[in-house]
Amino acid sequence: MASHRFDPTFTDKVVSAMGDKTEPRFKQLMTSLIRHVHDFARENELTIDEWMAGVQLMNWAGQMSDAKRNEGQLVCDVIGLESLVDEITFKLAEEATDAPTATAILGPFFRADTPFRSNGETVVRTIPKDGRGEIAFMSGKVVNYVTKAPLVNASVEVWQASTNGLYEQQDPEQEEFNLRGKFRTDAEGKYSFYCLRPTPYPVPDDGPAGKLLKMMDRHPFRPAHIHIIATCDGYKPLTTQIFDRKDPYLTNDSVFAVKDSLIVDFVERKNDPQARIELTYDVRLVPDGAKTSGV
Repeated sequence: MASHRFDPTFTDKVVSAMGDKTEPRFKQLMTSLIRHVHDFARENELTIDEWMAGVQLMNWAGQMSDAKRNEGQLVCDVIGLESLVDEITFKLAEEATDAPTATAILGPFFRADTPFRSNGETVVRTIPKDGRGEIAFMSGKVVNYVTKAPLVNASVEVWQASTNGLYEQQDPEQEEFNLRGKFRTDAEGKYSFYCLRPTPYPVPDDGPAGKLLKMMDRHPFRPAHIHIIATCDGYKPLTTQIFDRKDPYLTNDSVFAVKDSLIVDFVERKNDPQARIELTYDVRLVPDGAKTSGV
């Protein structure tokens, strides 16, 4: 038998160095990670310079990350890792006629301190200067996936980029918490608010994620979308995004997050001087402990 070009015992030594008190699931994950990373290095004959470039990229992502931007997560997004993990964790039977609302990635611009607003209020605090802002009315119900009963006092949190492609924490000209808000469902399980019809935008190119996209000769654009987090006591929390059907980037999202069930249609809204279009979107939450296909 031909000898291995590199030390054939090295990876096993690293794996076996973990002690007996290592938590089983963590040991499983680390064993697999070590083996895959070592195989990657051997398969590609990774050089010191190439390895250091990767280390520097990780360091750069960490240095750029803060409470308002998660560059490390964005790096995972552009290589499809977060969307893959999302699929693995929350795989849904999309062929079902009435499945729970599908999940999508959180994205790097979530804020944990978004304030609550009243139903029917607007999240548009800064009018886009480019004149592309189209006001929309969005409403719907949050319901129990199993019983279809409306969920009272559920939380629906939304956020979106402005028409210039920037979230408010990226843009000093936007009022703080512009295009963000949390809403509580009423006695009928309903929520409602005014927002902008979303527009496509490029992910930031001033960090390692943007550099990776350029090196891979890929475009940076995300299709028009609105982020949603829905929660209710006794139910599994939902993180998702909804996408405008008319967007040209639906089939080549730079972070691979689009799912067919998350594509929505804005329609004409009548007799409302504040908005000429509207979107009705119901959210189906799964009770804690419930088992459904793919959940």
